[in-house]
Amino acid sequence: MAERRFLSPDTLPRPFGYSHLVEARPGRIVYVSGQVPLDSRGELVGDGDFQAQARQVFTNLTKALEAAEVTWDDVVKLNFFVVDIGQVAALREIRDEHVNTAQPPASTLVEVSALFRPDVQIEADLIAVAD
Repeated sequence: MAERRFLSPDTLPRPFGYSHLVEARPGRIVYVSGQVPLDSRGELVGDGDFQAQARQVFTNLTKALEAAEVTWDDVVKLNFFVVDIGQVAALREIRDEHVNTAQPPASTLVEVSALFRPDVQIEADLIAVAD
């Protein structure tokens, strides 16, 4: 059985919705490529609407996890790339609808000048460790 420890030591600043580190012992590692707000037909969801785009990204991440027969409880690392860091509150709210908030994954949030298309506002990838 994969063992995971989610840690945020008192010697580091208090995190908001993520763990500073996650230790994962033997298990199956699942890497999910960056997901963007495109639906299964490849069409953009939420043109100009960050929240709609973020929700589609999480929908795509969820579908990827399901394909690997793992769940959000198995996620140990999330990486976010956004074109507007001012959307962090909305992103956190949507993220918390999916992740295990009692044991949140390690996380990185980066503001970028652009993504692969000018109408895409967010991309996210993840790593999961399962039995």
